[in-house]
Amino acid sequence: MRSVRYAATFKKDFRRLPQPIRDAFRKQIELLLRDPRHPSLDVKKMKGVGEIWRAKVTGGWRFTFQIDGVGFLLRRIGAHDILRTP
Repeated sequence: MRSVRYAATFKKDFRRLPQPIRDAFRKQIELLLRDPRHPSLDVKKMKGVGEIWRAKVTGGWRFTFQIDGVGFLLRRIGAHDILRTP
């Protein structure tokens, strides 16, 4: 099974999130681990920033990550504008 690691920036972002978004993220990360192609994740590779991907938490909330041989490195989480600095 793939593993999940958290960058310091992700941890900092996560602590600032409202509780409902944290709860929604926990459901989405389970989906990512089971099926990265699940439609509710809306996973897309980001353009112009190397090997960084983004996925949906809820309508206006996203998280970014990288994929490596062992799993996912979560980079950022927050409102849609975090995609400017993935």
